[in-house]
Amino acid sequence: MEINQYGTMVDAVNGLKAKGFLGDFNIDEEGLYVTDNKEKHFLAEEVEVVEFHRFEGMSDPGDMSIVYALQLTDGTKGILIDMFGTYSSAKVSEFFKHIGNIKHNEH
Repeated sequence: MEINQYGTMVDAVNGLKAKGFLGDFNIDEEGLYVTDNKEKHFLAEEVEVVEFHRFEGMSDPGDMSIVYALQLTDGTKGILIDMFGTYSSAKVSEFFKHIGNIKHNEH
């Protein structure tokens, strides 16, 4: 497992994009989708979490975010960003409960 080399969320996004995670993902009631193509949705079993990185705000411990690097069964790679903890998205949390393969890199 690769050690988290990112100091900030922006660094993580830029680093992951440099690794080929170019899509921007979101989740709605129908599943995960690429933000510029909301017509095609993916179920949890079609998603692999390749990496994820958590970050805590410097001035506010409640300001936490998580960056997921995802790969879909069709080969699409991209990023999904969510808040972590109290302010996390219920849709994202529920979706990720059903993903079987998650690799972990934590900051």
